[in-house]
Amino acid sequence: MTVSRLPLDGIRVIDFSRVLAGPLCSALLGDLGADVIKIESPDGDDYRAIGPFARGESGLFSAMNRNKRSVVIDLKTADGQMLAQSLCAQADVVVENFRPGVADRLGIGYETLSARHPKLVYASVSGFGQTGPESHRPAYDIILQALCGLMDATGAPDGEPTLVGDSVSDVVSGIFASWGVLAALVARDRTGKGTHVDVSMFDATLSLTATLVARYATTGVTQQRVGNRHPSSAPFGAYRASDGHFVVAVLNNKLFGRLADAINHPELADDPRFASDTSRCSHEGELRVRIEQWAATRSVAEVNATLSDAGVPAAPIQNVQQALDSEHARTRGLLVDTVAADGSTVRVPAQPVKFSAYATTRTTRAPRIGEHTSTVLEDLLRLDTSAIASLAAAGVVRIGEGDTKSEFVQEKDHV
Repeated sequence: MTVSRLPLDGIRVIDFSRVLAGPLCSALLGDLGADVIKIESPDGDDYRAIGPFARGESGLFSAMNRNKRSVVIDLKTADGQMLAQSLCAQADVVVENFRPGVADRLGIGYETLSARHPKLVYASVSGFGQTGPESHRPAYDIILQALCGLMDATGAPDGEPTLVGDSVSDVVSGIFASWGVLAALVARDRTGKGTHVDVSMFDATLSLTATLVARYATTGVTQQRVGNRHPSSAPFGAYRASDGHFVVAVLNNKLFGRLADAINHPELADDPRFASDTSRCSHEGELRVRIEQWAATRSVAEVNATLSDAGVPAAPIQNVQQALDSEHARTRGLLVDTVAADGSTVRVPAQPVKFSAYATTRTTRAPRIGEHTSTVLEDLLRLDTSAIASLAAAGVVRIGEGDTKSEFVQEKDHV
């Protein structure tokens, strides 16, 4: 048996979630050493069927379900519900992202499980939370971006509301859920009691837009779209060079003076139109003309080198490939090579937080569907081979290909 010796070593998580927000929550816990047992329906997590694919496996599923073991249980059967309840009784954490009420109907709701196991930390991730007039509604990332003001604040002033270029509502909800689980585990160590962690994607997305919320709370005015510039500072935005675009971030007079010198217009620092952050913002268009006239004869690389040498925060606009293939990203270990189910090498994202007391966190491949059904039922519930075979024959569980002991199985006598 390999012991992870990571911050969450010894913590067991039963994960009923699927697609993105819930699975990301449990993946983050698994990165830190938790034993995450993913309970899937006989058809599997929907993300298994969503591309892009490599070697027949979904890259999205692989990323969000790293460090997990897969157990297939049909929760629509009475025997399946009993198995799930028994597994949860030996867990520290349960994660689910059903619509409110569905977990209760499947026999795995918080009230049912906590009555048997009061120390259980139970995290529910849903579109609108467990309470409120919209709690019954399903939600997708685009729905939350639209409802929470994120689309309205993104895009050109005279253009259409624009989606942020990733599923940020799902992602931030998964991050907040993992944060809530960790806080609940700390409290449990102090009080001996578990709790229900209610994570609403609506709430999480509004919390993500921290400056939009703060501006509205202070002024009562909704921020309007400003495109690729800052709503209250200048020059702070994206500008064109001869071969592409770059960004500049100037927030004070000292930095503005450096910028003025770097673009060969030192007189701008003494111009009353640009004497403060507020006045520069009011005359952002005039500053843009000066900056882009200077940059028009220079490449992005030349612009970046000149401004960086002058101490002005600047950067080229990179795509994801350029960012992940950079020397800095490689040094930080943001993509990890791990062994796929077929023995080939697959790259999986690693969680970004570094701990001085731990050399590295864990990143192992996502499981094949039902890969650990027999192993988990044998180890945790002490079922023998014939009992598991009977359950499989009845359609209550599914035994996956290559069902073997996991390299990060943990043993627990109690929670």
